[in-house]
Amino acid sequence: MRSRSWNMDQENNKFVEDFFGSIPEGFVAKALSLTTPRDACRLSLVCSVFRSAAEWDAVWESFLPPDYHKIVTQDENAGCPSFGSKKDLYLRLCDHPLIIDGGNKSFSLDKRTGKKCYMLAARDLSIVWGDTPRYWRWISLPESRFTEVAELISVCWFEVHGRINTSMLSPNTVYVAFIVFKSTSETHGFEYQPAEVSIGISGLESQTQTVFLEPEGEPRRRYPVVPRRRMGMYHRGGVAYPNLNQNQNVIAPVNYPSANGNGPRQREDGWMEIELGEYLIKGGEEGELEMSMTEVKGGNWKGGLVIQGIEIRPKPCKT
Repeated sequence: MRSRSWNMDQENNKFVEDFFGSIPEGFVAKALSLTTPRDACRLSLVCSVFRSAAEWDAVWESFLPPDYHKIVTQDENAGCPSFGSKKDLYLRLCDHPLIIDGGNKSFSLDKRTGKKCYMLAARDLSIVWGDTPRYWRWISLPESRFTEVAELISVCWFEVHGRINTSMLSPNTVYVAFIVFKSTSETHGFEYQPAEVSIGISGLESQTQTVFLEPEGEPRRRYPVVPRRRMGMYHRGGVAYPNLNQNQNVIAPVNYPSANGNGPRQREDGWMEIELGEYLIKGGEEGELEMSMTEVKGGNWKGGLVIQGIEIRPKPCKT
């Protein structure tokens, strides 16, 4: 029985090879170039003709963005090495982001679709009081793709904005923005009030929602809420969190659910990310896509976060 089944499989494979073998390889390559990188890889398993055609430079050239030459030449890390094929270049851009724009951005491709992905470095963001050493400091971390990250020391007014021109992104694509960060042993103050996140074209109406920066289900530390001094919104006014004993009254933070169930998620690179929202980039749309995270309503002091940047990448398609 097994021998008969094996013989039928062999006959089917021979039929496929004979049928597609009669089609010119260039014709197959042209057809594959009209699909997606994912589909091209799947179809390469059909037969040897498809497998050979799927290696053509013309196929993978069609999956690269039209301005990839210009982007690759901006690489800050000693230039992009030479590649034996366009497929090698495509896979390199998917797995190893290029540092561009003077070290202020990274560029990569979404492996499934070939759409553009960017991360704005912390130095490319607008951070309120970001250049005041009392509130923020700039440090280097080996696990960051950028030379500097922003470490929050302590503020009561937390506000971070990022902008990118829509012409830099792939048209007719739904993009999702994420703030990429790490918590430290000193992280505090984000238990009491959800942060507001938004995305939209600068100067126009944006989509706003709320998020918590602590992972869901993780016990929230209890600190007393220290209101801002009336003499100044940013005046620290002494020790924010004095030593407590069991008899002191503590305002326990309320574990509000975020509006969309959105909380921190672990990334493959070891960092955390929180979604800021999504936006459809229409073909020919001009303007700046603005993304933000703010917490300015609670009035309590917050600190301990390390921000690497804001990442903008295509929304995954449901398959």
